[in-house]
Amino acid sequence: MRVSPLMKALAPFAVLLASYSQSEACTNLIVGKAASADGSVICTYNCDTFGYSGWLTRSPAGRHPKGERIAIRSFWHPGEINGYVDQVDYTYSVIGYINEKQLCIVETTFGGRKELVNPEGILGYDNVIQLALQRCSTAREAIRVMGDLMDTYGYRDEGETFTVCDKEEAWIMELIGKGPGRKGAVWVALRIPDDCISAHANISRIRNIPFSDKENCMYSKDVVSFAREMGYFSGKDADFSFRDAYCPISFLGVRQCDARVWSFFRHHTDPAEMDKYLPYLDGEFDKIDHLPLWIKPDSKLSVRDVMSDMRDHYEGTPLDMTADLSAGPWGMPVRPRAKTFESEGRKYFRERPIASPQAGFTLVAQLRSWLPDEVGGVMWFNCDDAAMVAYVPVYCGEREIPAAFAEENNRNGVFNENGAYWMCNFVSNMVYPRYSAMAGDLIAARDELEDFYASEQEEVVGNAVGMTPSDRVAYLTSKTAAYTDMMMRRWDRLARELIVKYNDQPGGYDQQFNDAIVRDTGERFRIPE
Repeated sequence: MRVSPLMKALAPFAVLLASYSQSEACTNLIVGKAASADGSVICTYNCDTFGYSGWLTRSPAGRHPKGERIAIRSFWHPGEINGYVDQVDYTYSVIGYINEKQLCIVETTFGGRKELVNPEGILGYDNVIQLALQRCSTAREAIRVMGDLMDTYGYRDEGETFTVCDKEEAWIMELIGKGPGRKGAVWVALRIPDDCISAHANISRIRNIPFSDKENCMYSKDVVSFAREMGYFSGKDADFSFRDAYCPISFLGVRQCDARVWSFFRHHTDPAEMDKYLPYLDGEFDKIDHLPLWIKPDSKLSVRDVMSDMRDHYEGTPLDMTADLSAGPWGMPVRPRAKTFESEGRKYFRERPIASPQAGFTLVAQLRSWLPDEVGGVMWFNCDDAAMVAYVPVYCGEREIPAAFAEENNRNGVFNENGAYWMCNFVSNMVYPRYSAMAGDLIAARDELEDFYASEQEEVVGNAVGMTPSDRVAYLTSKTAAYTDMMMRRWDRLARELIVKYNDQPGGYDQQFNDAIVRDTGERFRIPE
């Protein structure tokens, strides 16, 4: 038996991805091609996992001999092998979460019913993603292949929502296993209308299934019958809800997960319309028990718009994280790790926005059907919190990972000034505690880089289109390397500027914190008149 080297290269994803029970992490935003400003399909991924660093991996394209098998390794124990999968004749090049055909697959974990986890299954969700990226060229093909792989080899993780996009279509796919001793998964996938936007963030989003719409809906044959068998559902097929059967909602699940979707939608439609869903976010499920799966935005979204959405902390909404005492002396829009806390015997929660300090990496994938694949697919990428980093263009046709995004420079627990994860975290963790004082400097540097990258893209595309495929690949590889190096140098300079400018904490607290001090201490610090 010959074991493929491809999965060895992908093993680092085991520490980039975490299950819902570990972190309640990750956010995906999705934009159909008729809802985007330039006609591209756009999808995003904040991979939020406390305590784990982020980097890029790549598996090369290649032909494979008959009989080759792939070793499938555990999420949390990469040295352990869960089993083996038969290799296919040909695999595509994959960098990160996009392949050379502009297919992109990302995820969030919703968990769902714990009894449906099958520890005997071979495939985890990261394995499913990477195998589909290696084997498929379209979203529809990927969805079918993912279902077949799980049926054949078994699925071992909790419930997942996948975003599956190509240069023409965007799909949302939800699945959950069948429990110990049973291979496969029950699943459903819906095509997002081209003129709409959607999102998911660690809670199941698909409710009713349009079984007769074969063009825009795919599902496992037992998606309803299995729910009946398990006692999760007893009504008519037309009334079946995937979410209600496999991931019943709870207050924290909605407030710390679906609230992120609500905020994204609120940016791109009448805020008053979205505020009608505030009772849902407050747990008043008898009044309303869901958000729309997708909406038609009031205007088309650019890639820069979506980058901004990925940096959201509910600013300007009733959930604004900068507008209460927990924001601290300098209006910090992030919270300490524990998502809940207790006071005088009662339990409380902290808001969980789209942008999160525990992010290992963040990406915005731009997929363009009218361009050669090598330059048409761009994965705007960086490590750490989306609100605190500049997105760097990584082209799906390139063939070499920039050093700053390589595993060896970004390992967990080992600071390395040559790694993007550590350099970006170094700066962001300087800024967080004194956010209102220092964030403006970071945002200026971030915008400076992204403005430059954006200004270059028309020239890059024009140059790349006129080249032979081999020259195009070399050119795009060199461009991403140069862009990444520019980011690293700018962030090194930013770190030095911040320590000089803000040494020994000049300036005062936010006014809301000064007011809170007075409320707490009364006349203690009042200056006599």
